[in-house]
Order: sequence, then C-alpha cells, then structure tokens
Amino acid sequence: MIFEMRTYLMKPGSIPRVEELFGAGLPARARLSRFGGFWRTEVGTLNQIIHVWPYKDLAERERIRAEAIRTGIWPVKIQDVILEMESKILHAAPFSPHFEPGEHGNLYEFRTYTYSAGAIPKVIEAWTPLIGARSTISPLIFAGHTEIGPLNQWVHVWAYKNMADRETRRAQAMKPGVWPPPRHESVTLRSQSSTFAVPASWSPLR
Repeated sequence: MIFEMRTYLMKPGSIPRVEELFGAGLPARARLSRFGGFWRTEVGTLNQIIHVWPYKDLAERERIRAEAIRTGIWPVKIQDVILEMESKILHAAPFSPHFEPGEHGNLYEFRTYTYSAGAIPKVIEAWTPLIGARSTISPLIFAGHTEIGPLNQWVHVWAYKNMADRETRRAQAMKPGVWPPPRHESVTLRSQSSTFAVPASWSPLR
C-alpha cells in the first residue's frame, strides 16, 4: 500500500474558500478511492493544505486519478489560488497505522526528518520496540518513508487535543527508554521540521 501526501501552498485569505470547495467535491471523489484526511496549517508554513490519499499501488493511483479527471469530478476548481504544489509517495512502516478514520483531537503534528542515504531501515529498527508504549501516550496516525518525492524522509504524524495537550503528553513520553528512539551510530539525521495542522470538520481524521 502507498500513501500520497499532497501539500499545496495557497494564496493568503483563500483557505476558507478552498476548504469549502474541497469538502463539497469530496463525496464524489471518495467514491473512487479512500480518502485519508485534510488539514490546514496553523504553525509552520501558513496558508497550506495537506491531503492524504491511500492507494493499493502506483498503478491503482494512476487509474483512479485518470478516471476522476475523465469524469470531471476532480480536481476541485481551486487552481486560481494555488501557489505551489508538492506530492510525496510514502510507504508505511510495518508498525504504522494507515491514516484510518477517527476522531483524535483538533491538532495534528506532521514531523519530517531527513536522514542520510540508506538510514531508513535502521530508523524502523529503532522505532519498532518503543512505538507501542509511545502510542499509548498520544496516538500515532502514520509513520513511514518517502519513495517518490524528496528522498530519505521519515514522516510521522501525531494527534493531540490542542497545543497544551501536546506539551503534556510529550513531557510524559520524553523519558529514558521510552522516547525518543536511540539513533544508530551509522545514522545521520540531516534535518527536522514540524508542522501543526487543524483538520477540516468533514475530514475522516479529525
């Protein structure tokens, strides 16, 4: 299974309209394939939307996207307010949830770590024995690595009720032997970024 994470930078002030149009068009599009979720950024790069689409594989993605365009049900007519677009194809870690629908809170943290080439298997190995305990403190929504797009990225998504809840739960998690996972001496962490986003009221994940 693959997961396409699409991030669009929109014109300032356009987000309410974009969210309305996206929500109105989604039911028809969701009949073709499952929709993971939709968020607007609150902290980090502003005026962005993030939407996630699970597919069986790249062939299914191509088939469904072609059908959506052929029938005219997608994409929604927001092209006039899009400034930039990015798409990543992600593979989930063996222990990862798959952006399953659920209500977890009003704040989702999208963390992206870029590692040295070849490091991702070691990252998965380090996370595997600890992720169960960490996920009891706050729910893991997804963890996986890029296959297409910027490479050697490790993307993990966490849900919280609000920022205060995040601070409380992260403090609970940051204990020796609980979190964060140890980094193997052969692994180089090159960069880290964090984006906080709010789900739309109609998002399957909210």
